[in-house]
Amino acid sequence: MMARPPVTAAEIFPASKSVAGNADAGRSTTQWPTPLRASAFHGVIGDIVKTIEPNTEADPAALLVQMLVMLGSVIGRTAHFTVGADTHYLNLNAGIVGSTAKGRKGVSRGQAQSVFAPIDPDWTQRCITSGLSSGEGLIWAIRDPIEKYQAVKEGGRVTDYQVVTEDRGVSDKRFLVVEPELASTLKVMAREGNTLSPVIRQAWDGHDLRTLTKTSTAKATAPHISIIGHVTRDELRRYFDATEAANGFGNRFLWVCARRSRELPDGGSHVDLARYVERLRTSVHHGRQAHAMSRDDEASTRWHRVYGPLSAGRPGMLGAMTARAEAQVMRVACHNRLSHLGHIVTVRAS
Repeated sequence: MMARPPVTAAEIFPASKSVAGNADAGRSTTQWPTPLRASAFHGVIGDIVKTIEPNTEADPAALLVQMLVMLGSVIGRTAHFTVGADTHYLNLNAGIVGSTAKGRKGVSRGQAQSVFAPIDPDWTQRCITSGLSSGEGLIWAIRDPIEKYQAVKEGGRVTDYQVVTEDRGVSDKRFLVVEPELASTLKVMAREGNTLSPVIRQAWDGHDLRTLTKTSTAKATAPHISIIGHVTRDELRRYFDATEAANGFGNRFLWVCARRSRELPDGGSHVDLARYVERLRTSVHHGRQAHAMSRDDEASTRWHRVYGPLSAGRPGMLGAMTARAEAQVMRVACHNRLSHLGHIVTVRAS
């Protein structure tokens, strides 16, 4: 099957330019990324964003990326691609960075989430939460059953031992954490002995989770954890330290600049998204039925062209924050494939 050539990073993310003509810009001369080009908004996810966009103050880029995170979360741990010995599932993390507290970051998340509710009510009701505070707490939220040996006694003597289930655990390992105040999470992570950062890193990699503490015996196998965090630019600068950039926490997130796209004093009109539900349901179905995802010959040729710039090392903070560019791009490409079937890669049974 022929796949539509992938859009290159340069096509989607052109050079930055000064803030101008925006509701939140004021007189700022701060450099701001040029808006995503139309080619970024394709498939059913792109159509939904384009339908919502005229009726919301939310940034289209924030809407798009949060919907992609949610698509991967609701699909679960099925579709994936492999690079050498590494398996990448479709769990994504996104940090939505507003220029100010008026960036309408929360508005974008609420609208993105609402469209998935009729497709998977269980996911909406049981798999979305907030309140990241520790690695142990994150593991507990999707813990495996906890079993222990219990002595069997006869006549006051221990004659045998039996395995008893102390806690049934959580069978659904899909977990979407939405943090409206990511700054609070960053502050907690800075505390000595807090295990949240390493657990989040392991979760993005798809590894089984377990902390080696005397007080916590919980573990979580085959986790599928995604995170959406909202933070202002000033908060991110204040609380995100060089350690979290260097240890790989930062480059496991897609960081999105978000600002109010327009002023709607009376609020936007209600948008009926019912016509997109079945298309989105189809994307979710294909994602759950898919196993290994791979590029066809034409897409592979394109990938070879962009791989060098994506994988090139860069110095300092920029290099640390973009060190996983290749993996992030391929994860997003897999989401786009499922959003618009036959777009970038082909799906085959593993």
